[in-house]
Amino acid sequence: MQISSAFCRAQQADHMQRAAESRLSNVRTVATNAATAWGIEALAAERREKRTIRRQADAAALLSLAEERSFSENPDRGFPDRL
Repeated sequence: MQISSAFCRAQQADHMQRAAESRLSNVRTVATNAATAWGIEALAAERREKRTIRRQADAAALLSLAEERSFSENPDRGFPDRL
């Protein structure tokens, strides 16, 4: 299962808030590094989500084209573009 970009952004915000509220420098450092890592993962998740949407749209268009191509008013004569 892939992590969504919304989850990554929420984790990034949580770590940034943790870094801002901490008085300990090592906690700030670790939280800042974690926030950066979640930001990078969020960008990767956004690319995956866009690619998935694009693939679904391509598949739907291909299916629509195949359905349109399979319809013929005169099935015994073939398709109008193939005389």
